[in-house]
Amino acid sequence: MCLLKSDTNVMPAIIFFDGVCTLCDFAVTFVIDHDPARRFRFAALQSTAGQALMANHPDLLRQDTIVLLEAGQVYTRSDAALRIARHLRGWQWAWALRVIPRTLRDGVYKLVARNRYGWFGKRDSCRIPTPELKSLFLA
Repeated sequence: MCLLKSDTNVMPAIIFFDGVCTLCDFAVTFVIDHDPARRFRFAALQSTAGQALMANHPDLLRQDTIVLLEAGQVYTRSDAALRIARHLRGWQWAWALRVIPRTLRDGVYKLVARNRYGWFGKRDSCRIPTPELKSLFLA
C-alpha cells in the first residue's frame, strides 16, 4: 500500500481509531480541524486498511486505544495523544504533559477508554468522510 506524502513533503503519520466510537470520531474531527499541514492520515481499526497496516503489530489491534504510527514507531494511549497534540495548531503546549508519569497519564486514558461508549455513545458503523476529507482516510 502506498501512502501519499502530505503537502509538507513529510510522510504522514497515521492515526488508528475505533471507528464506531463517538468520542473517537470527535477526536478525529478535532485533529482534522487543527492540522492545517495535513500531517495526519486516519484509519479505523475496523477498516481493511487499519487491519492490513497493523498486521505487523497484532498486539495493538485492540479497540481500547488510539494508535499512532509515526516515522515507523508505534505509540498508544496517552503517548499517542500527546504526540498528536504537539503537531496541532494551538495545542503544542500539551506536549509538556509528558513529564507526568506514563502510568498516571495512561490510568486516566484507560478510565475514559473503558467508559467511552457509555459516556459518549457508539455508532452502528464507521465514519464516512466528506468528499473534501476523503484523501485523509485510508479505506
